[in-house]
Amino acid sequence: MAYAKTSWSEENFSCPICLDVFNSPVTTPCGHNFCRTCITKFWDEQVRYKCPVCNELFRTRPDLRVNILLVEMVDRFGVRVKEQPCVEPGEVPCDLCTGTQLKAVKSCIVCFTSYCQTHLEPHQRVAGLKKHRLVQPMDRLEDRMCKKHNQLLELFCKTEQECVCQFCTEGDHRSHPVVPLKEEYEVKTVQLGKIEAEVPQMIQERKLKIKKIKDTVDMSKKDADREIADGGQVFTAMIGCVEKCRDDFNQTVNENLKSTEKQAEDLIKELEQEIEDLTNRSSEVKQLSHTKDHLHFLQAFRSLKDPPPTRDWTTVEVRPPSYVGTLRRSLDQLEETLNMEIKKLNDAELKRVQRMK
Repeated sequence: MAYAKTSWSEENFSCPICLDVFNSPVTTPCGHNFCRTCITKFWDEQVRYKCPVCNELFRTRPDLRVNILLVEMVDRFGVRVKEQPCVEPGEVPCDLCTGTQLKAVKSCIVCFTSYCQTHLEPHQRVAGLKKHRLVQPMDRLEDRMCKKHNQLLELFCKTEQECVCQFCTEGDHRSHPVVPLKEEYEVKTVQLGKIEAEVPQMIQERKLKIKKIKDTVDMSKKDADREIADGGQVFTAMIGCVEKCRDDFNQTVNENLKSTEKQAEDLIKELEQEIEDLTNRSSEVKQLSHTKDHLHFLQAFRSLKDPPPTRDWTTVEVRPPSYVGTLRRSLDQLEETLNMEIKKLNDAELKRVQRMK
């Protein structure tokens, strides 16, 4: 018995949904085969269960079973997916790849989708998809479309400095000069190069300015520390002068006060002594006045003839010291001392300025 030779290709073993080699192929009641994951995901997103190929509707979700024959045929014929480059950083990935994402080879501005070589196949085979406009792979396709005309932004308006589509040039930008994006890109790239060259120099200038400012602050700090030290010495000397002037003033006032107190104390002692002598004489007189003995009275009276010596206190007084001019004289002395210190300070400042010149 002769067997007819059959030519098998990868298309015979490709899932109609992912267009990749079957992975755990299952069969629907209408006889079409799909990857279990693909058809399951497809039905999860549908309201009604239908076949993606023939659109046959199923009243309930079909119970899928593995197509064992198809699995064996895939293994027997050793069908493998053609090697395609995986997406690298900075490249546009295929929007339909599940698992490992492959590098997109084209983007469709109608579908807003980027495709690897495998998933691009329907756009090369199906009549309706062949009319779609394919461009070089672009990420974020929706951001590259004109919001007003839903067309690809391919031109640049120099007047408004914005990206526009072909239809924009027939409307709001009719009288505006426009150029292709690539042309404006090259112009802006040159400008960017100049900016890129200027920026490091500007950065360096600002770093130098920062260093200069910091150096000025450091120098100012040193000057401030020196001034504080010098000023501290001057003010300490001035404080010493003020304290000495105060002490001398207090001493002068206190000495005058003590002199007055000493005079008053001596006079009071003298007065108290006279009072004591007079009190004793008063007692003797009183006692003698009560004596009836004539002889005794006359003999005692003789001793009363001479009174105790006393001073005439009529003109005696304690005069308080006068402090008028004492404070003024002290302040004059302080002013003279401070003027001397100020002169020393001025001389020192003059020498410092001359050294700086």
